[in-house]
Amino acid sequence: MIHSSTADSRKKPLAVVLLSGGMDSTVCAAIAHAEGYEIAALHLNYGQRTQERELKAFHDVADFYGVTKRLVVDVSHFSAIGGSSLTDAAIDVSSPDLTTSAIPTSYVPFRNANILSIAVSWAEVLGATALYIGAVEEDGSGYPDCRKEFYDAFQTVIDTGTKPTTRIIIQTPVITFAKKDIARRGSELDAPLHLTWSCYKSNDVACGECDSCALRLRGFRQAGLEDPILYAKRPVYE
Repeated sequence: MIHSSTADSRKKPLAVVLLSGGMDSTVCAAIAHAEGYEIAALHLNYGQRTQERELKAFHDVADFYGVTKRLVVDVSHFSAIGGSSLTDAAIDVSSPDLTTSAIPTSYVPFRNANILSIAVSWAEVLGATALYIGAVEEDGSGYPDCRKEFYDAFQTVIDTGTKPTTRIIIQTPVITFAKKDIARRGSELDAPLHLTWSCYKSNDVACGECDSCALRLRGFRQAGLEDPILYAKRPVYE
């Protein structure tokens, strides 16, 4: 089922949706669509291991929702900065430990602040009134830029640093959700989860063994749903 833009889409309020092509951001797009927004989709290539596959997922999901406003930004300086297993080949992607609260090797230093800054610039030019981001506190496993207080603080930055007539509200609709809740909400909204990509390691078949695959597989299992993408391995995570 394709959700196409309607003839009166110009009358809809506009939201910039940060769309990585992953499960969380896709459910955010589904929520924005359900709430009556026209979607402007933003994607960042930041030198991550699965950059090519994530970009494909971004376009596939954007096609599903009939998105005509798309912006793909190259921020490959993150690869030069390093410090994350997603951007530095010398750092191994950690094996999943779903009980720890330590910051995992996949944390990209201050990435979300950079992403939000780009999104706000585009949103102000477009006249968008909302900015949707699929930040999840559980998923962060300690990521400091996935916490609610970070987005509350950044809202103040937006309000202070944009034109007096600009009003852009950060929306984090899944930030308090567990992965099972995201899977269920996506299913309820007919989100195209079969088009998404979450794996940190592989560009062809999801590994099933990285942090992101583990959280996703456990979430679908706890939700009583079948994850629609293929995995090289499907361990059962408790």
